[in-house]
Amino acid sequence: MRGWITGRSGRMLAALGMFYAGFAGMANDVHAQDATQLEAMRRDDMRKLNVHAEPQTLPSETFTDPNGNAHTLADYAGKIVLVNFWATWCAPCREEMPDLDALNADLGGDDFEVLTIASGRNSLSGIRAFFADEDITSLPIMLDPQGQLSRRAGVLGLPVTVLMDREGREIGRLQGGAHWNGEAARELITAAIEGSS
Repeated sequence: MRGWITGRSGRMLAALGMFYAGFAGMANDVHAQDATQLEAMRRDDMRKLNVHAEPQTLPSETFTDPNGNAHTLADYAGKIVLVNFWATWCAPCREEMPDLDALNADLGGDDFEVLTIASGRNSLSGIRAFFADEDITSLPIMLDPQGQLSRRAGVLGLPVTVLMDREGREIGRLQGGAHWNGEAARELITAAIEGSS
């Protein structure tokens, strides 16, 4: 009797293992298809976007909002997120911020969000003044004052923009400034949203 239970349990565990392995394989296949599609859509400024063959794990270091509340990138799982590391003293960062604001105003919601994180020494008053001067109204103010998240995320220069999937993993990265409100960027972001829904 005991041998029958063990044998049957063993077969059930093996079947479950095969099921989960198959499920993981399907997930990898879906990412590979999405990555191939995004890779094919890279044009204009989006040529600088490095689309990863495999999703990359992002660090768990916290960043804060203006009230000092701690957040992590994992808090944004469930939607496609464009994470922009920037600073007020960075000219290309300042130049692309209105584009990011327009992109978030038009596409932001339950499926997509632009998350801007000021890396290093940036005064809150300076960020607010810059946002007011440029009429930036749809982007969050998030702070990484010690640059801990930025360093762990491999941000070596600014700006860096990371495309994050619904599982909270990095699927693409763009170093430097880009025209995020252009047709090429919007098409690529829309494809990322629709491909993972």
